[in-house]
Formats: sequence, structure tokens, C-alpha cells
Amino acid sequence: MTQKEKVLAHLIENKKINPLEALNLYGSFRLGAIIHNLRQEGHNIETKMKASGVKKNHFAEYHYKGEINVG
Repeated sequence: MTQKEKVLAHLIENKKINPLEALNLYGSFRLGAIIHNLRQEGHNIETKMKASGVKKNHFAEYHYKGEINVG
């Protein structure tokens, strides 16, 4: 299974993923690129920016909304 397939399966099952989860679970350093490819394939994935820790660092959390119905 490719990283993209693993991330998609995770999104379908858990409805969300963030870069740290993708790195720890699937060894993916480029979650944003995987999400971009999934969107181009017709998956509806929403990005929410989250604050983390005392320094207010921000990271993206991706939420799976299903496949886009075309036509």
C-alpha cells in the first residue's frame, strides 16, 4: 500500500489527519502533497488550521468530506 493509499484509508476511517500523525503512522513527510493529489482525484478534503502549544505554532488538520460527485 502506498502512503497515499494509507492516508486515504485513514481519512475515510478517522475523518481527519494532521502532519504529525501522517509522519508517525505512515512515514509521510509531505502530507500536503498527498492531500493535493487526493483532491485532484476527486476527494473532498477540507483544511482547518490549528494552534498548538504555548508558542501558538500552527499546523494544518485535514478533514475528509467524501468524494465529489461530478456530473
